[in-house]
Amino acid sequence: MGNDFYQAKILPYAGIIIKICRAYANSQEDFEDYYQEVCLQIWRSRERFRHQCAWTTWLYKISLNVCLTYLKKQKHLMKEELPESLLETLIEDKQEDKEASITALYRAIHQLSELDRAIILLYLERQSNQDIAEIIGITVSNVGVRVARIKSKLNRIINSGE
Repeated sequence: MGNDFYQAKILPYAGIIIKICRAYANSQEDFEDYYQEVCLQIWRSRERFRHQCAWTTWLYKISLNVCLTYLKKQKHLMKEELPESLLETLIEDKQEDKEASITALYRAIHQLSELDRAIILLYLERQSNQDIAEIIGITVSNVGVRVARIKSKLNRIINSGE
């Protein structure tokens, strides 16, 4: 994202974005993810702004859509059963209670950097490496390497009880 665009078209209206993101975020990490994603989506869709409404109205729409989409994804991820093979890969000492395993996995995910968290969440949503590469902005081979490293890190976090 160009610094000029951010300075001219996003920063003066940051209060709008912050208010909306804070309303939907459950933590500071969520807020930062939401804010970053809103700014990215504004930048990506800037050429589609047709001046049919005020810039602030358009910012509200994008901000709300991004936050609601994130919220739906989070709820979907928390409710969806994780594949048994993934849990076995990530958790060496398989626990009796699957809910406790899933909770431990999400706690571990929250300890990752924002980029690693985004990659593993996309992976858990069964996105292809190609799709993850396009969304994140890295190469397909880098996705594969990062996923392997993230799994290893999650395994260490879960098994050390951090």
